[in-house]
Amino acid sequence: MWRGFQPASCARGSVLPRRLLGSAGVLAGWLAGVHACDGAKLQRVDVDDALPGSDLIRDGLRDIANGVESIPALLVLAGAPRLRTLGFDVPDVPYLPEHRLYELLAAEDADSAHSRYNALIRRLVSFERAAECGRP
Repeated sequence: MWRGFQPASCARGSVLPRRLLGSAGVLAGWLAGVHACDGAKLQRVDVDDALPGSDLIRDGLRDIANGVESIPALLVLAGAPRLRTLGFDVPDVPYLPEHRLYELLAAEDADSAHSRYNALIRRLVSFERAAECGRP
């Protein structure tokens, strides 16, 4: 079981300047402010290794905490509403992380981007469903 820490009291709803929306550094730039919140208390987040896709969720939460834009981080941001209901502290972002995720996948290999995107979303949903079943 991996135990990570996420800022629990950082201000949400920050707005990025329009010129940054859609650029490659949006997540890193925006999350730098979230990660560097002054006086933020840390909340313990547990990711059960037995759940399907836990490796992606764990890596995504770690990357978000470090302000790194990565495929796992964008996947976690895409699933943020449901992950929040499961107790994970995932920040809101002022753009659609699903679009940025697809852009990153297409940049790596345009021919397989669609199938890889769908596979990642299936793993995210599997994690969320399994986590919901395991909730007390």
